[in-house]
Amino acid sequence: MKLLRFVLFSLSLGSLPGVAFAGSTPGNQAPAILPQQFAGWQMQGSPQTSTDPAAADSTNAIVLKEYRFTDFESATYTRDDGRTLKIRAARFADASGAFGAYTFYLQPEMTKMDIVDEGSYLGDRVLFRRGQILIDAQFSKESPMSGAELRELTGTLPRPGGNAGNLPTFIDFMPQRGRILNTTKYAMGPAALDALQMPVSAALVDFDASSELALRRYSTSSGEGTLILISYPTPQLANDHLRRINEAHQLPPPQKGESTIACSGDFCDKRTGPIIAIATGGISDSDAKSLLGMVNWEANVTWNTPTENTQVRDLYMLILNIVILCAILAGLAIIAGVAFGGIRILMKRLYPDKIFDRPEQMEFISLHLTETVIVVEGETETRPNGSGELPQSPS
Repeated sequence: MKLLRFVLFSLSLGSLPGVAFAGSTPGNQAPAILPQQFAGWQMQGSPQTSTDPAAADSTNAIVLKEYRFTDFESATYTRDDGRTLKIRAARFADASGAFGAYTFYLQPEMTKMDIVDEGSYLGDRVLFRRGQILIDAQFSKESPMSGAELRELTGTLPRPGGNAGNLPTFIDFMPQRGRILNTTKYAMGPAALDALQMPVSAALVDFDASSELALRRYSTSSGEGTLILISYPTPQLANDHLRRINEAHQLPPPQKGESTIACSGDFCDKRTGPIIAIATGGISDSDAKSLLGMVNWEANVTWNTPTENTQVRDLYMLILNIVILCAILAGLAIIAGVAFGGIRILMKRLYPDKIFDRPEQMEFISLHLTETVIVVEGETETRPNGSGELPQSPS
């Protein structure tokens, strides 16, 4: 009977919106993206869901797939004041994919919005990223509270765990001086690269080598230029691909040392560590070299990087627990010693010779030796102790 009640209770919870149990569906369905309500907004009907990237964007479905798109959800919300809000949410395998999709849809005329990880707005449309989720919100009417309402929405969105929340680190090597806002782009595949119309083809970048590409436009004294960074897993791979890029643009082969800039027309490049930096556009060679000179890779060694090795983690916890146990036992020993000695001293002061060091406990057997018997050649002589020298033997 108890088992039947538990099953009925589980089924009733599973029927509630937004509640799911692991293993309750064949594919262990991920939690819902959008909440039923937030900040006074109430969802109308049931949300539309799909795992097909074409449902999110039929034109750029291949691009979304390159960014490791997983599922899509859209819903319409209403408020008591009559306003409506349409939200389209796309979830990706990690934060890098959501970041790439955000840069792909970002328009230069948008205004930066301080809302979450990345956010921008244009009129009544807001585009922002939270973790591995990209949100496209369309308000029926702008309101001064729209930003605050969306911030409350971000608190209800599921967050990625572990390394899935990390962004590509090589973008941090892009200089900040002279950059043009809303021009950063991040590509993880040939379709996104072709949409950006770059001077470097997907074959030269070679995404099969686990490469990543980012670009940003800059304003210089000679005009606007584009800085492209291509990241590879190792410096050796970066050097091999730089050689191919130089051959395609009729540049001399790369030198053994790093940071050697080669230019041909409006195309300049160099390698720094595992990164290839390219400056192109209508700028002078001096501005291109200055822009490339600000890109310098530095190795970043982290000692506290979390590990997923369970054996290492278990061994670490065992050693840590042993150290903690030893510290606790040592502390208890010190406390017990101080308490024992302190109580003994206190009792001796309050009750002298009554509890500790009583006379009957301090008595001991003693030999009262008051005389010394000396035998010399058959003659016996008795002298008190300490009376002087021994008698002289007769000659």
